[in-house]
Amino acid sequence: MSNVDVVITGLGATTPLGGDVTSTWDSLLAGGNGVRRNEADWVERFGLPSHLAAPLAVEPTEVLPRVQARRLDRCEQIAVIAARQAWADAGFELPTDEHEPVDPDRLGVSIGTGIGGPLTLLAQDDILEEQGLRKVSPLTVPMLMPNGPAAHVGIELRARAGVHTPASACASGAEGLASAWQMIQNGRADVVVAGGAEACLHPITVAGFCQSRTLSTRNDDPAAASRPFDTDRDGFVLGEGAGVLVLERADHAAARGARVYGRLAGYGMTSDAYHITGNHPEGLGQIKAIQHAVRTAGLTAADIGHVNAHATSTVVGDVGEAAAIHKALGDHPVLTAPKSAMGHLVGGAGAVESIITILSLYYGVIPATRNLDNLDPRVDLDVVTGQPRKVEITAAVNDSFGFGGHNVALVFTA
Repeated sequence: MSNVDVVITGLGATTPLGGDVTSTWDSLLAGGNGVRRNEADWVERFGLPSHLAAPLAVEPTEVLPRVQARRLDRCEQIAVIAARQAWADAGFELPTDEHEPVDPDRLGVSIGTGIGGPLTLLAQDDILEEQGLRKVSPLTVPMLMPNGPAAHVGIELRARAGVHTPASACASGAEGLASAWQMIQNGRADVVVAGGAEACLHPITVAGFCQSRTLSTRNDDPAAASRPFDTDRDGFVLGEGAGVLVLERADHAAARGARVYGRLAGYGMTSDAYHITGNHPEGLGQIKAIQHAVRTAGLTAADIGHVNAHATSTVVGDVGEAAAIHKALGDHPVLTAPKSAMGHLVGGAGAVESIITILSLYYGVIPATRNLDNLDPRVDLDVVTGQPRKVEITAAVNDSFGFGGHNVALVFTA
């Protein structure tokens, strides 16, 4: 494996806070809230205890042509939208037969998802049972398969260096970026379009999370429902969204005069091998992932000034993560928890929050954590609350942890 600088030259996103990166970032800094009361009729019909959701701020069908949207699962729709934004932000035009802005054999895609296309799967099953075989869409399998989001982006951009789909639950988006870093370091690609996407707001997923008692039931106050690190937290809010970044060899970016937001300097990936939904009680995998990311970046714990925390707002998870960060890095990094504003985007979370981490470095400001009125005394760390905090930092960690014991930490530098 070589040791080349991997820089970020393009950002794209669609989230509960905004239909692009700028609106998402501006809303986050302004204390915006993407959590809503879930008004779907199935909430009452099935007697679900959580009436909360963080839906997209902009419907994908308002962005994509109608014919194209109908051929894509919602998860695929938002991956394509975010990828197009990131591609354009990096200064590239969509490829044509006359012009390919990047050599296709040197262009890769790595977009993760935790669940894939459950909306298509369940909707087409209903059609089969109620209307019969002839009414089932011939596009059912391409729409439900988890690699669909990455595949559609790869086809549109003509990426032939490899198209990959990490599926590691809530760590999928972060693993998508780590895999992209590996592709560039291994010499397989000069440019990789990477990130994560998820759109799984459906009765069965909400019911499943309800039964595992991981969702907030603060139904009377949606805006205050997601409360990372707060003593009154009672679970996360399920959201949907996608984040995509253009990663590029530094010399390749420099040769074309590209703007650089920062650098993905290192990553760490471990597994707990402990429990299918719970993290190791001593945080061993989380600690090692963070430490490995710092070492891979050629840094020390003292160099890390900021951590964008996974912090889902669960009773056990937040405290365990805080302890792991403290053990891995010390008590000096300043933390924030974006899920307080946009809910939990599952496979899209690690990618969207990586974008937020990069922008925190780029602009020198850390967004505040919403709803943190009373810091849990077991969280012995500095968490930004109230107003965004201006900072002078050169390195930050974004960590993501998923069901199955997946741990991913990414180190970004200015």
